[in-house]
Amino acid sequence: MSTAVGPSAVLAWRDYDPEACELPGMFLGELALPGPPEGESERLWQLGARRVRLPGTVDLSGTPDAARAAIAVDALGLVRDLTARAVLVEWDLRLDPGAGERWRVLSHLQPPRRIEGPAGAGEALREWRRGHYLCKCLWRKGPGFVQIRDRRWGELRRFTADEPEYARAIEALAYGAPAGEVPRAVLDDFRGEDLVLDVGPLAWWLPYRISRWLQESMTI
Repeated sequence: MSTAVGPSAVLAWRDYDPEACELPGMFLGELALPGPPEGESERLWQLGARRVRLPGTVDLSGTPDAARAAIAVDALGLVRDLTARAVLVEWDLRLDPGAGERWRVLSHLQPPRRIEGPAGAGEALREWRRGHYLCKCLWRKGPGFVQIRDRRWGELRRFTADEPEYARAIEALAYGAPAGEVPRAVLDDFRGEDLVLDVGPLAWWLPYRISRWLQESMTI
């Protein structure tokens, strides 16, 4: 069961271009997100949202308690799912002052508008924007296996597993789960490949299942 609890609403427009969004009829207004979280990106897409703005800041600083962790993870889940649809997502991110290069684990997501916290955050954001493209870190489920294809680190890394517990773990982690509820060996494998993000007591699945291919899937 998902632990996600927010955001409760977003602002949305029908186009990616800010100038086009100023035209009459392009602003969809504030759209409520009644849940469940796994259906929100599809619902926004069907409503015509192509540019979405999240409220507040996704706060990954410090050691979040359960409530803060759930809010952050749910917001990240929405950013991830909208990124998979090539929707323009406007969001803000806060990291620890000593986070260093850890922003790279999120670099497959639509770049935020701003990063708060670390020294050099401005350069990190510029690099994130320069290097971002769709399909940078994705997963797919085939007959009897799951495979992750990850280019966040500059080269292609592949992770393939045919044991059913890996597919079950991905399903559990998709919108955040207490780390203790996921088999330790599986979670350690995912952590070793930077495929999950620990946010307080929760672990959250980073790759997305692509909804819009840039080119033929066999090429990706």
